Order: sequence, then structure tokens, then C-alpha cells
Amino acid sequence: MRNPLLKRLARARVIALLLAPVSVGTLQGCTDLDEVPTSAITPENFYKNEGEVLAGVASVYASLRGMMWGWYNISQISTDENVVPTRGGDWFDNGRWIEMHRQTWAANSPMGLDDINGTFNDLFSGVSRANTVLGALDGVTLANKAQIEGEVRALRAWYYFALQDMFGGVPIVTNTEVLARAANTRAEVTKFVEDELKAAQAVLPDTRPANEYGRMTKGAIDAILASLYLNNEVFSGTVSASGLAKGPARWQDAATAADRVINSGKYAMEPDWRTNFSPLNRNSRENVFVARHVAQDGLGLTISMRYTHYNSMANGGWNGFSTIAETYNAFDNADDRRKVFLVGPQFDLNTGAPIKDRAGNPLVFTLTIGDITQATEAEGARIAKFRPDPAKVGDGNSGTDYPYYRLAEMYLIKAEALNELGQTAAAITAANVVRARVNLPALSAGLSQAQARAAIRAERLFELVGEAKRRQDLIRWGEYTSRTWLFKGTTAPYRILLPIPQAQVEINPLLKQNPGY
Repeated sequence: MRNPLLKRLARARVIALLLAPVSVGTLQGCTDLDEVPTSAITPENFYKNEGEVLAGVASVYASLRGMMWGWYNISQISTDENVVPTRGGDWFDNGRWIEMHRQTWAANSPMGLDDINGTFNDLFSGVSRANTVLGALDGVTLANKAQIEGEVRALRAWYYFALQDMFGGVPIVTNTEVLARAANTRAEVTKFVEDELKAAQAVLPDTRPANEYGRMTKGAIDAILASLYLNNEVFSGTVSASGLAKGPARWQDAATAADRVINSGKYAMEPDWRTNFSPLNRNSRENVFVARHVAQDGLGLTISMRYTHYNSMANGGWNGFSTIAETYNAFDNADDRRKVFLVGPQFDLNTGAPIKDRAGNPLVFTLTIGDITQATEAEGARIAKFRPDPAKVGDGNSGTDYPYYRLAEMYLIKAEALNELGQTAAAITAANVVRARVNLPALSAGLSQAQARAAIRAERLFELVGEAKRRQDLIRWGEYTSRTWLFKGTTAPYRILLPIPQAQVEINPLLKQNPGY
């Protein structure tokens, strides 16, 4: 089983694309981020008024949806949250998925040639689109030009945030000039991201009207900065074949940025955590930074299709992504968030009717997977956090928005940062806001710093499972390559970075391969 979207996202693209202007097209609504540009137009004959400029801006936002395949999958499957077993003739794909989970990839392995190269291109596509719009803005007179420019710079910074997180040092490109470029250091990219975000924040609004939902705000900038500072030891460090030499910690900066979101008065914890993952989650007051989706072919979120069984609802699912027993068992029975997992007898996710496997027997998802290289269609619990959309179109295109950052994570960032600063009582108070929402007992105020650290880290798993946070978390905690989970033993410490795709190294001789690869 293989998602057709993969062929579109992982098609042969080279680094030269990031340097060349991209085509954009007209949109039905100048603030509609759900439209896909289609016309073959260029900066020379476009960007003559605000509507045309905003059409180009929408193309930059479209790359947020592009991250939902390679970037999301690698963030999940290379950890203990997801595994994609080979099920007969389904989900083998030259062994890519097993490579991803076991962290055995290489620059020219099946995963390297497909998922890693595709992710590299997806992210640089966002950079390229941003540079095209920013270059065109030089020749346009607009009343709100500074705000639009800041918005696009913020999006470009976000794509660079993801690039350095995955690949480390990459070329910093701020124009559309076509030439080979050497990579900047990872620390330089991190500093560029911070500077760009701060510059953009100065001109961005606190809130947006309903017709501009999903566009950049000051709160979105603070959320990204909070995450940047939380991971600064990693992002400003140096990776060698023997592992990470940490950079400086910025715990106070992380807590301060998270606090700005929390205290802004613009966001609120949803009483029911499920609200954040329903097809109508654009109404969630908890959303800080999202990727917009609509139930249209090519514009929808397909995450729910990746875990649902072929017979789980009308039009079926892809029956791919599972989790491991260790992760499922980490959740307390009393934690309502454990309900994100599908295990045991299965029912149609829309009608509630019992469903059967391909042989006509009752479908029962097992908790354990005997052998991920030859699993049955029913082996493995599934992370069903993003609920299927009854209005989904085509191959699983749901109208569910993807929350890159929610208010709940700001409380957890604050908690982790304060605890590392030795302010354990205040850290516990912040973490308890998240626990209170699901009616769990408050963490004891008498916990030691080490006990609070363990509790806060566990809370991140419980609250953020399935939201592509785990890879970054495990790397920050020093557990990504040394933590042992089912199906994977300890791997090389340099794997906290992905290799620069071989296709990119061959095209651009100034690029250097990451250590260890």
C-alpha cells in the first residue's frame, strides 16, 4: 500500500529549484490559503496589485501542507511513536519504512533517495516560493507591504527551522539568483531563523480576521521562538560522527516566549482535547500556528488514512502506520488521551458498525507486532488522533487543519524550561494546566527536579503523541539514538541529523555530506 501523494512529493527535484523563481497562479480569494496556484505566471507579468501579491503569498503557505508527508513521517516513524510494518505486499516499498524506524538510512538508500530527498526538496520549495514573492515585492506599492513582507519572511524562517532541525547546516538563500551555494553552519541557520522571526514579529498583527485564519501572527512567531530556544543546545551545537557537542542553553528565553503566548489573551485551552483534532478544528481557540486543509483533492490532510484499515470507513484507509506496545503502555489507564489508540475489536469510524478484515473475519487490532517485516493486516495499535473527516474527498483528503503549535505545548515548553532553570514548583504548576484539562491528578508540588523532569517529559508524550514532536524531543533529551525500543537497538549518535540527499550533493558540489554518512 502506498500513498499516491508520495509520488508527487518525492518526485525528482534538485537543489537548483530552490534558487529559481517558481510559478504561482491566481486564487479565487486573495486571503484563501486553501487554493493551489495553477497558472504559469512569473514575477515579470504578475504581482501588480495586492490581490496578485496575496496569491503568491498563498503559494508560500501551500508548502506547509507539503510538510505533511516526508517531514511528518520521518518525525514520527524514526521514533517509538510509529512503525510501518510490511503487511504482505503492502508497505514494503524497497524497505523504506523499516529503514525509517530502525534508523538505518543512508544518503542513497531507498529512504534516502525517496523520503529524505523529498523532504529536503519540500522544505526548500517553501524557501524558493518565499524568495520569489519577496523579490517581487520590491516593485509593488502596497499600503500593508511591510506586514506582507514580514509574513513571508516568517514563513521562510519556519522552513529553515525545519531544514536545520532535519539536516543541520544548509545554504541560506534570500534571493532567486541561480547558482551553487555552500552550506552555512547549523548555528548560522539557527541565528538567521531567530533574526528573521523577530524582524517579522515587529510588523505582524496580534490577531487576524476570520477570512485570514491561518496566517502568521505575533503569537505564531512566539511559539516558534519558544521551540527554537527550547532546543538551542541542539540547534546551536555541533554534530560529529561521535555525536552532539551541545551549544548554549536558552531556557529562560524559551519560558519567556512561551509565556508571551500564554499571557496574550488570544488563545485558550479547549475543554475537550479532541476539539483540536476534529475535522472542524479550525474553530479551536488553542490553535497558535496551523497548516490549513480543506476536503478537496490534493488539499486535504491524509494522516487519518495512514493508520485506518482498508475497511474502516467509506473509501477505506491505507492500513499502514502502527505504534508499539511500549508507547501504548506508557499511558495511564485513567488518561483520557489513551483513547487516541485503536486496539482490540474495530468499528467503522463513521457509522460505528463492526468491521471485518480482508478474509471476512472480525477485525481485531493486536497490541503487539510479531515481526515488522511480515506483519498481518491487524497487527499493531494505531494512533488515531486526527479523526477521519466524513466529508473527505478522493484518497482521504480531510478538511482537518494540522496544528504545528497549540497552547498546550506552550505550557509544556514553559514547564520544561523552568524546571531546567531550577524553578521546579513553577514548572509543575505549568504542567498541571495540561493535566487538569484531562482530569488527571496534579503532579505533586514536592517533586524533585529530576522527578519533575521525568514527569514533564512523559506529559509531552501523552499530550503531543502523533503531532511530529517526538523526534525533536528525544534528540533534545539525548535519547533518540541511545533509547532502545522494540524493533530497534541503539544506533549511531550522528543520526540525530539526516544525511544530505545524494541527489543534492551530486547537483551542487559545494554541499558537504553530514558527518558519519
